[in-house]
Amino acid sequence: MRKNILTVIALSTLSLSAVADNYQAGDIVVRGGITLVEPASDKAGVYVEALGGNTPLSISVEDNTQLGLNFVYFYDNNWAVEVLAATPFTHDVAIHDPQGISEGIFGTNVDGLTLGEVTHLPPTVSALYYFDTQSNFKPYVGLGVNYTIFFDESFKSAPKSLGFNKLELDGSFGFSAQLGADYQLNDKWHVNASVRYIDINTEANFMIGDAIKGSAEVDVDPMVYSVMLGYKF
Repeated sequence: MRKNILTVIALSTLSLSAVADNYQAGDIVVRGGITLVEPASDKAGVYVEALGGNTPLSISVEDNTQLGLNFVYFYDNNWAVEVLAATPFTHDVAIHDPQGISEGIFGTNVDGLTLGEVTHLPPTVSALYYFDTQSNFKPYVGLGVNYTIFFDESFKSAPKSLGFNKLELDGSFGFSAQLGADYQLNDKWHVNASVRYIDINTEANFMIGDAIKGSAEVDVDPMVYSVMLGYKF
């Protein structure tokens, strides 16, 4: 009986040891799951030439959740390179007017109105460092470079009726930083969770009617939260 118990313990130990093996040079990890992009809560001031420049108006960008994907290649058991991808994120853009100045421009107060939508892709390449834990829990840190592409910018029907048109957002280069961890379920599968900051700054340009130009320097600067299932090849 005692011998059987010792055998079970030995086999369990070997099994856990196999699960806890570090990543090795040449390992490739593919992950997929849910990614939330939560832009900074700061509001961007709106510049309107016809109103003398800076105005009390401001805009903000709302949250969005999409399918997140990433691919990781290991150079050794500590260092890896990661490519972050996702299905396109679409964010509502809201306008804020606490002083009611828009009532004199548009005949109505647009405070809180959803102006439109912007869609973007934020591909990011990062260098990751995995800590040696000799356990199923494998934390890491990462630094990277991001290029965000904006497209399909459009105003909603209500702002269009007030004269808003020709919304365009510039692309953005920036850095990213992240904390994350894998928890190994077995020698192939793991659960991953990560949080990262991405530096995204863009200029939004638009027209009001045919002659009035408007713009806003938008610091999107989102926190990005992901929960994914990963597979090691």
